[in-house]
Amino acid sequence: MSETYKASDIAKWFVAWAENIDAEVSNLKVQKLLYYAQGHRLAEAGAPLFDDQIQAWAHGPVVPTVYHDLKRYGSNPIDPDEALTEEFSWDDFHDVEPFLLKIWDRYGSLAAWALRERTHREAPWIDSFSEEAWNSTITNEKLRAFFAAEDGER
Repeated sequence: MSETYKASDIAKWFVAWAENIDAEVSNLKVQKLLYYAQGHRLAEAGAPLFDDQIQAWAHGPVVPTVYHDLKRYGSNPIDPDEALTEEFSWDDFHDVEPFLLKIWDRYGSLAAWALRERTHREAPWIDSFSEEAWNSTITNEKLRAFFAAEDGER
């Protein structure tokens, strides 16, 4: 699990997996799944899942590049037929799929708003968000420290 992906590719995996199990995901939910995937990956492997920056926005952690790709859906479910292009292949995720399934199993059943509320109670977002300084970065160091401590408690 040493390869680093693009956040947009991991987002596509979550959209494809949701379609595969007849579930729906919104942009908000994808953002939170990316946050949890990155945090747990940093805690477990000591390396990021993707290099894209995560920022602390008013509604929680956001990967801006992915947000802008998916913002046309608003709060509606993402249409997999539009969001998944011919470039998507399950084979591209062979090494990381067990990890992503673990993230989905832990967080995928939660509603987008429940995930938003959860992130608002967690140190990486709390320590990074400021109404005066919009779009502050949630550092990998903050994520790793928080999720390593959380995983250690389980």
